[in-house]
Amino acid sequence: MKQKKLSAYIFEYKFPYLFAILSIAISVSLDLTSPQLTKRIIDEVIIGGEIDKLKYLLAGILGIGIGRCIFQYIKELTFDLTGIKITAKMRRDLFDHIQSLSADFFDRTNTGELMARIKDDIDRIGDGITFVGMLMIEVIIHVSIVLFRMYRLDARLALIPTAAMIFAGTIAIVMEKKLDSVYEAISEENAALNTIAEENLAGVRTVKAFAREKFEIRKFLSHNQKYYDLNMRQSKIFVAYYPYLSFISKLLPLVILLFGGRLVINGEFSPGSLGAFVEYSMNIVWPMEMLGWLTNSFSSAVASNRKLNRIYAERPSIVEKENPVTLEKVHGQITFSHVSFSKLDEGASSPYEILHDISFKVEEGRTIGIMGATGAGKSSIVHLLQRFYDTSQGCITIDGVDVKDMSLKQLRSSISLVMQDVFLFSDTITENVKLGKRDILDAYAVKRASRDAQASSFIEHMEKQYDTVIGERGVGLSGGQKQRISIARALAKKNPILVLDDSTSALDMETEQLIQDTLRQLEHTTKIIIAHRISSVMHADEIIVLENGSIKERGTHEALLALRGLYFETYAAQYMQAKQPGMR
Repeated sequence: MKQKKLSAYIFEYKFPYLFAILSIAISVSLDLTSPQLTKRIIDEVIIGGEIDKLKYLLAGILGIGIGRCIFQYIKELTFDLTGIKITAKMRRDLFDHIQSLSADFFDRTNTGELMARIKDDIDRIGDGITFVGMLMIEVIIHVSIVLFRMYRLDARLALIPTAAMIFAGTIAIVMEKKLDSVYEAISEENAALNTIAEENLAGVRTVKAFAREKFEIRKFLSHNQKYYDLNMRQSKIFVAYYPYLSFISKLLPLVILLFGGRLVINGEFSPGSLGAFVEYSMNIVWPMEMLGWLTNSFSSAVASNRKLNRIYAERPSIVEKENPVTLEKVHGQITFSHVSFSKLDEGASSPYEILHDISFKVEEGRTIGIMGATGAGKSSIVHLLQRFYDTSQGCITIDGVDVKDMSLKQLRSSISLVMQDVFLFSDTITENVKLGKRDILDAYAVKRASRDAQASSFIEHMEKQYDTVIGERGVGLSGGQKQRISIARALAKKNPILVLDDSTSALDMETEQLIQDTLRQLEHTTKIIIAHRISSVMHADEIIVLENGSIKERGTHEALLALRGLYFETYAAQYMQAKQPGMR
């Protein structure tokens, strides 16, 4: 997704913003008309004795107060509503962009960091374009009108607040520059803190199983201390400069009164004008006091915006062709032709090869089994088939069409995948099974798939059965139960290609055999079964054995046993029999 600048979001809502700014201008103008009425009360009523004017002048002050309340309310409401809409759009667009990125981005980016960008950084930017932005605009309008009124009253006295504002502005700029780097570091440490918290909460059972509570607490407290130190550093910078702004704001009315009083004594200035001028100087005090806080918040929003820009600068490495091929129907013939795959880890100088010269063909409705030691490259074959990554050499075709030429939506929606790392959402069992085809699958399809996956036996013993809400990532279910729900999810889709990536490792032999019987009945479904167990692949039409990313052995179950190689050794180890010739 192309990055949308912050100004583009604001321009999209230019009319509400202009209306809000107009409300600010009217509100401030009304507020700053009050000193003019004060001037007339002093000069005309108190000194001039024109008592009959007092009620009209007081009514004018009351009317100004009411009008100011109305336009202040309109300003606040318009800014808040507009800012909330923009923030929601920014969060949606950022999430859409993150979803569009390829698997390699998530390989090198922590979940906690992304959570910090989506929530905390968007919130800070939202504050910048709502409350903070509104106050900055109000400060500019307020100061401009106050200075204009002051210069109209007396240019000599107006030079004093002008100099004070310049001095205060200089302090604010210096403070902003110092805060900028601190907020950058705070944002980074916030992401690290989120990552540690997310990992520990998600893996709390592992932490407890290995009695690592104290270690994890120390690790969290270490980052928490860094976050604390950075916030203290930010606070010290703010505290170091804010007193100067506060001192200027308190000194200004006194200086105005001192010099203005001399002008009144000399007859060059009326008492009413001095009263109005002092009131204006009091009005210009709060913008100077706000400068420190506004600078603080603005620096935070700027730092957060830079973080978002870095994510938007990321581009998906897997992109769909401008005019992709869309098959009328996917039958499921899969061909790997001399496929090699290399991957460059972050910080590495050169890529390392994961797969080398892999070739095989699976006809529609046939089954291929893939075995090999951990790290042999089994799961990478699935990732390449789904185009989570692209091949370094060779090509992969489905029904004769290169997967790089296919529509990503059609490619991935044609493959039902049961992953090695089962992920279930915190939702009902029904919704987890229907995942991906929620609007198509009905309750009957969910129940049938669950029966085929041998999951109905435990689901239907639950109090709410298929409406049972399971915990995050399937918390509350055993490993085998999670695998069976995951298999049911794949079977329910009835896609032309079914991939099982070590998906029965937590099942007992009897349940696995029942699921294998179900798979053999899927006559028109092409199946790729990745496993460590011989029992999972022994009925496949062809079995390939990987070693260090290359095909070491291939053939049927009987042929591979006859080779007496890696497959034979695995068979012997699993079935605890001596390695004797002719073993079956």
